[in-house]
Amino acid sequence: MSSATADDYLLELAVAEGLLTAAQVESARARTNGGSPYAALMLTGELDAGRVTALLARRFGMATVELAKVQVTSDVLALVTAAQARHYRLLPLARANGTLRVAVADPLETDGIDALSHLHQLNVEPVLAAAPDLDRALRRFYGEPETEGPATPAPITTPAGTAPRAEVTASDAPIIRLVESFITEAVKLRASDIHLEPLERRFRVRYRVDGVLIPGASPPKRLQAAIISRVKIMAGMSIAEKRLPQDGRITFNVDGNPLDLRVSSLPGAHGEGVVMRLLDQQSLRYGLPELGFMPDDEATFARLIRLSDGILLVTGPTGSGKTTTLYSCLHAINQPDRKIITVEDPVEYQLAGVNQVPVRPEVGMTFAAALRAMLRQAPNVVMVGEIRDGETAEIAIHASLTGHLVFSTLHTNDAPGAVTRLIDIGVKPFLVSTSLRGVMAQRLVRRICPACAEVHRPGAAELRLLDIPAALAEGATFRRGRGCPECHGTGYRGRLGIFEILVVDDELRRLIHDGAPAAKLRAHARAAGMRTLREDGVRKIIAGLTTVEEVVSMTVGDAS
Repeated sequence: MSSATADDYLLELAVAEGLLTAAQVESARARTNGGSPYAALMLTGELDAGRVTALLARRFGMATVELAKVQVTSDVLALVTAAQARHYRLLPLARANGTLRVAVADPLETDGIDALSHLHQLNVEPVLAAAPDLDRALRRFYGEPETEGPATPAPITTPAGTAPRAEVTASDAPIIRLVESFITEAVKLRASDIHLEPLERRFRVRYRVDGVLIPGASPPKRLQAAIISRVKIMAGMSIAEKRLPQDGRITFNVDGNPLDLRVSSLPGAHGEGVVMRLLDQQSLRYGLPELGFMPDDEATFARLIRLSDGILLVTGPTGSGKTTTLYSCLHAINQPDRKIITVEDPVEYQLAGVNQVPVRPEVGMTFAAALRAMLRQAPNVVMVGEIRDGETAEIAIHASLTGHLVFSTLHTNDAPGAVTRLIDIGVKPFLVSTSLRGVMAQRLVRRICPACAEVHRPGAAELRLLDIPAALAEGATFRRGRGCPECHGTGYRGRLGIFEILVVDDELRRLIHDGAPAAKLRAHARAAGMRTLREDGVRKIIAGLTTVEEVVSMTVGDAS
């Protein structure tokens, strides 16, 4: 229940019990101008906190506690961090016989009770305390809250956004402008990440553009601490905590366009390093053609994602575009007559018309737990961000066997390897053979800049790198980028995928059922028409979309 609703409920009870008059309530509403009327009444002394607590206790059948007389042992306090206690506004009191007793001021706020119950697998028993007494007790047992930043991560916006920023002094302004310039420069470069890296004698700034790190203008080492602190404040992270990794989020406006950044800090030998990942909302609108499919592969993959049931896997290393591919699949099949639910860690992009569930391990919401709950929501299509263990894999496969179409990702190097990976983590071969409809391995290669592309005749050594026959090379149009302002002199602009699509046919299903090794699965798939990553890359080289160097670097060890 929202605080405004809880306030209204309290005020109605107080009026009904004769603690307040209707005129006092209306006066408080006018004074707060949309804020908390309950708080206004408390501050002006028109409402006694003790009497309100007694009223709530009687109404909800709860016990009360006088916190001024309470002593809490350190082992009980350790069950709830200071940040959790302030965020959920509760105080642990005692633990006995599998029950944790906590003091709360608002009986309608149950999020903290649910979180603690899941986290510690305990029965949580709330008792009521007066709100001012609870605030004093939190300061007494946990100390004064940090004033430099919020106690728990919460997204805030920069000055271009709608939410207020922290108070800034004149001496802070240059640092603020410097941090904002990093983000603006990243947008101009079309970067996916900003890396702030403390080294022994310098503070390095780099941008990842089309998968490659390029150096930026690095500020003096003496500004390192101020820059890192500013980023952490913007991301809602604690600047007092420098020993542990933290995560946060920033909302930023560039030329009137909203931009989301996911922020991660990591303590190192020379200070905290920070990576800001720019979440490109444009990728939500990608269809299958924008991913880089050749027409025949696009037709095959489009058929797989429109099946009524079964499991379809996308594999590849971190940063190979698996999540973008899955979002493109959902975008392609998202229709009003289909219910789609995803479980992700974290939910990075908001998809219109799709029910998205974030993983929250701290309260027991793992991939497996979320997937079990999702299936009771009667979806048509389920997307699991990643299959990490046997339990998640088995639930996903059972879902696919009961009439659901399931999309997910795995970390394997090629498509046939996904089959053996599922079996290695404990899924029975007969379940894999029955449920699996297809696997697509992918990599991202840089696309030749269209503004400076020119015809290029590769030498014999280049052709030998990819075993391109001379006869095939004769009729091909090879290109490369000369380098221009559009691509910042790199010769590349943007990326596209190269793909290896394995379609499970009857013979492959039999081989999986019999526990055949990956080499045998691959040999059958190749005989049935599957192209390797390198072969698909060669097709895109010949089509003038990318270069020999890119495909070779992304397919090292690929047997064509």
